[in-house]
Amino acid sequence: MPIKRIIEGLNEFHDTYFVSHREMFEQLSQGQSPEVLFITCSDSRIDPCLITQSQPGELFVVRNIGNIIPAYGASNSGEGAAIEYAVGALGIKDIVICGHSHCGAMRGLLQIGNLTQQMPLVYDWLRKHAESTRRLVLDNYEGCSSEKLLKIAIEQNVLTQIENLETYPIIRSKLHGGKVTLHAWIYEIETGEVFAYDGSIGQFKALENRPFPVMNPLICAHAE
Repeated sequence: MPIKRIIEGLNEFHDTYFVSHREMFEQLSQGQSPEVLFITCSDSRIDPCLITQSQPGELFVVRNIGNIIPAYGASNSGEGAAIEYAVGALGIKDIVICGHSHCGAMRGLLQIGNLTQQMPLVYDWLRKHAESTRRLVLDNYEGCSSEKLLKIAIEQNVLTQIENLETYPIIRSKLHGGKVTLHAWIYEIETGEVFAYDGSIGQFKALENRPFPVMNPLICAHAE
């Protein structure tokens, strides 16, 4: 899509959608109160608001290569600042980490040596923050086809990032008090389906009419 088409889209938005939803945008200008922190990949094939049918102001979105959340203290990242703001300032109670099928970042992770010369910054990003996913997949799923390994890597990466998310002090505190719920999702581009990790069975399953929040060990420990 050339930039000319983008500009045409901006004009169409202003002249049609904005005009018919002017009251909503006037309300949004007074402040935001999103309901969900949605962390996903930068991949152009994923539109969080489209796949969730959310309106402007309903999702607080963080996007990067591989839907990665660096562990607390691993770097002074924008991701960490966004998490603190979403939970601490906006009071968000549900956090989704959403991976997707055919993820180029995870494909690159499984062949990470090929990135050192061509994309050194991508190499550093994945090596620092997704190495545990790579190690888990290669050590435990030897003999699987490349496509099967990619699917496993996509799923395991989402779970790894959930674990990284739990290292943030504000998240651990909210989890302990039962004030935040975490969700691990995979969006399948070719079918439009979303699969959620069900901790009770240890698998991703189709998300239909109810959520499958990631089981919270802090809540269990607190309850005991």
